[in-house]
Amino acid sequence: MRVALLALAAGLTAASLAFAADDPAPSPSPFPVQRGTAPPPPAEGGSQAAPPEGVASGGIDFGQWRSADPRPYEQSFARQIRQRLAGKGRADAKSDLEANGFSCEDAARLDCRIEITDHHCGFDWYVVLEQNTAEPVAGYEVTCTGTR
Repeated sequence: MRVALLALAAGLTAASLAFAADDPAPSPSPFPVQRGTAPPPPAEGGSQAAPPEGVASGGIDFGQWRSADPRPYEQSFARQIRQRLAGKGRADAKSDLEANGFSCEDAARLDCRIEITDHHCGFDWYVVLEQNTAEPVAGYEVTCTGTR
């Protein structure tokens, strides 16, 4: 019985090696490899200070963001930013947002963000002003790993 099992195992191994030899070489991936292009994850606590729960020194009301339901909070935040920046130029909008803790990059568009990590969750507030648009795009995102 043992001899029969060993013979069967040897036969299956030889058959699988024969099939593997007939397989064509794997084709190259259709996705380009771009190593090192992603920004590193923020350190615990982030490089930016967390906004206050409530009104920041610059006047933006961040509300109770730690316990907020992300969808309604994002809508409320976006509405507040649109009203706050209505009629302001890029330079004034940048100054206002930076006074409220945002880090801004002013290139082809004004891109301002607060990105922090708090209790295994990443929080991202962003405001973007495109060159030829009247209203800013504002949003809020939360990404958590594990339990909150």
